Amino acid sequence: MQKQVNKDLQYTKYGTLIIIVKYNKSSNIEIEFQDEYKFITNTTYANFKRGYIKNPYDKSVCGVGYIGVGKYKSKVGGDLTPAYFTWKNMVHRCYDEDHRYLNITYEECYMCNEWLNFQTFAKWYEDNFYDVGEGRMHIDKDILIKGNKLYSPETCIIVPQRINMIFMSKANKWNLPSGISMSKTGKYITSYNGIHLGTIDTLNDAIITHDTEKRKCIKEIVEEYGNKLPSTVSGALLSW
Repeated sequence: MQKQVNKDLQYTKYGTLIIIVKYNKSSNIEIEFQDEYKFITNTTYANFKRGYIKNPYDKSVCGVGYIGVGKYKSKVGGDLTPAYFTWKNMVHRCYDEDHRYLNITYEECYMCNEWLNFQTFAKWYEDNFYDVGEGRMHIDKDILIKGNKLYSPETCIIVPQRINMIFMSKANKWNLPSGISMSKTGKYITSYNGIHLGTIDTLNDAIITHDTEKRKCIKEIVEEYGNKLPSTVSGALLSW
């Protein structure tokens, strides 16, 4: 005979209160997580007492990201899915203090609230993913909006790794934009992709010289990929 239980309670390792809402037998009880989502699942009484129960809404990634409830899986056949791999790295770039300051591109970056739920991000990833037949595909936040800090459906696109690397910035000891360094005479040494572009008097002219070469390179790459790139991606690149 089934019996209702409402007094027995426990906490998970993430500090979420759980209660038993239905007791069938010790190997089959129904529990409810006492958070805003009230997710219900079945488990054993032994797991309940130890708090060994996964809540899909626990903020298990960097204290902010959670798996959520839906069809999208973090692993298939023991391997991380591409959507989860991309999502988890994105969360770490934004919220892992040891990670986010390794590259100035990630400083002060953050994610929209809906993408903290892996299910929501994975749906966007599935809808926007394409394959160019080479290398990994990356999510980029800098192409649509220069200087952007927000990862969201409106600010991000998926691009081949080769293209994404063009928009990566690295700090240098002169605290100058990527591709620009200071000479001993106080002028600006400018280069792009290993090509020396000149020693220039002003920082503004150095930036213009660098970005002109960068745009030339972007145009050549877009033409090379041709129709392998969605029109939204190629259009965004050519408008940069």
